[in-house]
Amino acid sequence: MATSESSRTVLITGGSAGIGLGLAVRYLKAGHRVMVTGRSPQRLAAAAEELPGLETFVSDIGSARGREELAAHAQHVMPDLDVVISNAGIQRRVGIAADDAPWAEAQNELDILLAGPVHLARLLTPQLLRHGRPSVYVNVTSGGAFQPMPFAPLYSAAKAALHSYTVNLRHALGATPCRVVELIPPAVATQLAGPGPNHGADPEEFCDTVFPLLDGSRPEVGFGPTAQPDFIERLAAENRAFEAASTRFAVPLYRPDGSVEKPH
Repeated sequence: MATSESSRTVLITGGSAGIGLGLAVRYLKAGHRVMVTGRSPQRLAAAAEELPGLETFVSDIGSARGREELAAHAQHVMPDLDVVISNAGIQRRVGIAADDAPWAEAQNELDILLAGPVHLARLLTPQLLRHGRPSVYVNVTSGGAFQPMPFAPLYSAAKAALHSYTVNLRHALGATPCRVVELIPPAVATQLAGPGPNHGADPEEFCDTVFPLLDGSRPEVGFGPTAQPDFIERLAAENRAFEAASTRFAVPLYRPDGSVEKPH
């Protein structure tokens, strides 16, 4: 993230631990204003005690009402919001054949991973466009969006859908000052799936590497396997195919001033 040009106002969902908190630390150290959200008041309070200046807001991204309350709060206390990192996540590690849990558990996973980010973008995009300054909207997907994981099938499917939505969001905002970035972590050693053993990249190394790249200058940001040349070319080929197909149907897009084109 370019830190010398101006101070940013940053909102990070799922920011009480893991990748979200790691990025919050780096934004704060760079002199930016940061608010993180999470479902646990205790974890948010612990994060705020550890990081002076960190702002917090209790919010359930899996709830439509929670998302609406978060957007209203951000508009009230952060009218100059110009960086959003939609990071809140959950991962149920259970294969399809073994998943006999009540449907509410699967629905909650889908609500947090897909409905939440899509709805939040719909709520916050107008705020980012209203002030007319350059802004960055980051959706956090996963390497699992591109390589389905049998141990986490709903997680993989939801992240694949969020990847697709992020490509379309970037297209819709292409003429505006708002840049859309997809952050694509590989496995990172956090508590995403809950307490217990974890595996993957070191969270500190991951955050140190990706933080300077979240300035909107590139559409996708990866790490390790999701930053390798073959993966980058796969994304580039997909983007070329998307652009070629995007003129097939007339779709209203945002104008540079944030207004919306009239349907043709």
